[in-house]
Amino acid sequence: MSVGYQQPRVVREGDLRLRIEFTARNRSGEPWPADQGFAFGYLMFDPESDTLVRDGPRALLPGVLPPEGEAPLALSIDLPPEPGRYRIVVSPLREGVAWYSERGWPFLLLDAVVEHGRADWQKLRLATARTLRRERWWRAVGRLFTLPFRAIFANWGLVRSMVRRDILARYRGSFMGAFWTVLSPLLLMVTYFFVFGIVLEARFGNDQSRSGFALYFLAGMLPWLAFSEALARAPGVLWEHRNFVKKLLFPVEMLPVNLTAAGLVTECIAAILLLGVLLALRGAAPFSALWLPALFVPQVLFTLGLCWFLAALGVFVRDLSQVMGFLLTLWFFLTPICYPEASLPAAIAPILAKNPMSVLVREYRTVLLEGAAPSAAGLAMLYALGSVTFLGGFAWFYKLRRWFADVL
Repeated sequence: MSVGYQQPRVVREGDLRLRIEFTARNRSGEPWPADQGFAFGYLMFDPESDTLVRDGPRALLPGVLPPEGEAPLALSIDLPPEPGRYRIVVSPLREGVAWYSERGWPFLLLDAVVEHGRADWQKLRLATARTLRRERWWRAVGRLFTLPFRAIFANWGLVRSMVRRDILARYRGSFMGAFWTVLSPLLLMVTYFFVFGIVLEARFGNDQSRSGFALYFLAGMLPWLAFSEALARAPGVLWEHRNFVKKLLFPVEMLPVNLTAAGLVTECIAAILLLGVLLALRGAAPFSALWLPALFVPQVLFTLGLCWFLAALGVFVRDLSQVMGFLLTLWFFLTPICYPEASLPAAIAPILAKNPMSVLVREYRTVLLEGAAPSAAGLAMLYALGSVTFLGGFAWFYKLRRWFADVL
């Protein structure tokens, strides 16, 4: 140990001023001359993002502090008036050389809180960079599994309002108005059906009729509609709402949630249309359609995770929006939506079968057209991949968000 702290305590000096008093002991084995820059100081951080808030004034040593020598010191700390949590690190330093807390030396750690214009403290303790990194790692792991859900739950009213405004604004001023939310997916499906079902005469399985192709095609398009709509807009969503990003209190992580939810609305409308077609052609919809919510969950997790990832990356890579258009087109044709899986070349079929959208399309067709429950293996893969993508995408977004305002 290179420095010791004896009898540390905190004293209030004002509403927003705290005073840390302690006796410093030199345990480094070398003298600390004040005229060579040796002193004690404090650094104030935002504990949520580890952003430096303030590099505070110094407490000067009385001349030279010899090895095993002691000196009573005090530091007055002015807290910002903005409410929130602040972390103060009190450490020995040498001006122009280093803060010794960053070299593994122990330091005093104070967690302070500002509420209603008044500062208070929670704990004053001894810490090291290693223990702080370990605590930060465990805190990050815990927050990774809770923060995304807490954020969505806390802002669900905002998301609902944004989705409604987004859908209405998309078609505001048009002759058909909000009816385009029904007509757009319908026209898209009719276009693909005409090209693949009539012109190219693609067919699925034993049912070689056009109506059979239409049902299998529409069932495969359902998850793709929501997925592609959200991902196509994700890279530019923060640029589109950059005024919101610069507002400190706006939860920018809800913008990708808005895209995912708006895409799900489009899919739900298309699902209602498909169920209507099933009633018209087969006279009934299968009870296995009740499994759809079990497929919605991993689909939403997977889509939202990718949207968070692309939204954050799109801030720094402006060309990503154009690239995503090409990638989504390629992904669409690598997914057996317009053609049966059996038509894939044997050499690449095992590789393309691992495409998560292929698995999702297969399970949609199982529950909607084949009257069976989704496979346990398919559901396990979708939930595992969806969960990993959801948590990883949020962690990526949260890590990069501190630079969004500077770039935008």
